[in-house]
Amino acid sequence: MRIIGGSARGRRLFSPPNFRIRPTADRVKESLFNILGNILVDFDHCRVLDIFAGTGNLGIEALSRGAAHAVFVDNHKESVTLVLKNLRLLGFAGRACVLEKEAIPALRYLEKRENPFHLVFIDPPYRLGLAEKVLEYLAGSALVDEDSLVVAELSAKETIPTAFAALREFDRRVYGDTAISFFRIT
Repeated sequence: MRIIGGSARGRRLFSPPNFRIRPTADRVKESLFNILGNILVDFDHCRVLDIFAGTGNLGIEALSRGAAHAVFVDNHKESVTLVLKNLRLLGFAGRACVLEKEAIPALRYLEKRENPFHLVFIDPPYRLGLAEKVLEYLAGSALVDEDSLVVAELSAKETIPTAFAALREFDRRVYGDTAISFFRIT
C-alpha cells in the first residue's frame, strides 16, 4: 500500500497486521484519483472526510495531493492507531483530525463543529448496509452541500439506491470485486 501521487508519492503506508481492515487496492485508488482529478481539477483548499478510514489510505492520498484538511473516522482502536501512525510517518498530522467513533455518532459530532466537506470517502466493510446508512444520513446533513462530492466504495455485488433525497449517484465504476459510486447533491 503506497501513496500514488502528490508530495508523498511512492511512500509506503503502514499496513494492517490482519485482514479485518481492507485497504483500497492501489490500482483502484489510482483509477479513483484519476477520476477525482478530472472532477475536482485540483485538491488545493479541499476539506476531506474519510469515513471507515481503516489505514487512512484515501484521506492521506488526498492530503498528499494538496488537500488542506482531512478528518478520519473509524470505530476500531487498531484503525485509529494506524491512521495516526501513517499521518505522522508522512508529516500530515497537523492537517488532520482522527475520531474513534461509530460513523453516525461521528457525523452528528462533526455537524456541530465543521463546515461542509468538499470530498467525502465512505469505505465500510462490505455487505453490511453501512454505506447506505451513511449516505442516507449525509443526504440530510449540513456536512455536504452542492459543492461536495461523496465517493462510496462497495462490493461490486452490492446494490444500493442511486438516490438518497437530493444526494444522487452520477457515476459508478467497477474494478473486479470493487465498485465505486460517485454522488452529488442535485
